[in-house]
Amino acid sequence: MMDQAFTLRSMADMTEGARMDRRDSIVRVIAVTSGKGGVGKTNSVANLAVALSRMGKKVMLLDADLGLGNLDVLLGLTPKYNIGHILRGEKTLEEVIIKGPADIMILPATSGIQEFTDLSPEERLTITSHLEGLEKDIDILIIDTGAGISNNVLFFNMAAHEIIVVVSPEPTSLTDAYALMKVLLRKYGERSFKLLVNTVKTRKEGLEVYRKISLACERFLNISVDYLGSILYDEKVPRAVINQRAVVEMFPNTQASRCYQEIAKELCQCPPSTSIKGGLQLFWRRILNTSLK
Repeated sequence: MMDQAFTLRSMADMTEGARMDRRDSIVRVIAVTSGKGGVGKTNSVANLAVALSRMGKKVMLLDADLGLGNLDVLLGLTPKYNIGHILRGEKTLEEVIIKGPADIMILPATSGIQEFTDLSPEERLTITSHLEGLEKDIDILIIDTGAGISNNVLFFNMAAHEIIVVVSPEPTSLTDAYALMKVLLRKYGERSFKLLVNTVKTRKEGLEVYRKISLACERFLNISVDYLGSILYDEKVPRAVINQRAVVEMFPNTQASRCYQEIAKELCQCPPSTSIKGGLQLFWRRILNTSLK
């Protein structure tokens, strides 16, 4: 126990020094998460990344659904290596990263390997230390977390400047998203969330879904949730998925693509106000100090 505490403190001190040295090269870190699976989270990540890249941003995706990653499959990519090779010390970050559509960079996750579904502090440090060298090469790091409230999901959510919670209009999606935000608030004190409502029939339906979850969060958690926008249901989306391509790439003028483009534009126009927390060090001091309490 004392050895683990020493390791955590050492990691925190090292990260703080790195953060002080690179205040002027902040990479925007966005976690995209969900309370339950099946809401289109990974598809949203892929499409937002392509849309942001086409707006001139240098984007990297971290598939953080470790053990069940499928971002590469969604985009029709066949990586030779994955993040597991980095954690085992077999490959460097540069050897693992692959290039996707619109020149986005992707760090693939493992698939079907249970040992990485709950990272140790040392494994988290390994990922962080490898990512730190990329600050000069990217503008935005998007973390595609797993769904639910596992330790990995909570960690990667807290390792971001912004948390985008993806929901669908289904009641179970709303209740699980609420539960996720509740855990992040109670365990880590996180109070800032953005909501993306996927597969709605109308924009009015998207606003109604936001109203429901926002009222619940304000009343019972005393937090406010920002509305990022909604993605209209579009028959072109499943067609793009079957073809293993982002809909904004395959059908750039369809209504779902326009929704993703609007949200990407909104993200570009409204940078986070929390950039002072750090860059690709992923808030280690904040997270690790919390872990020691």
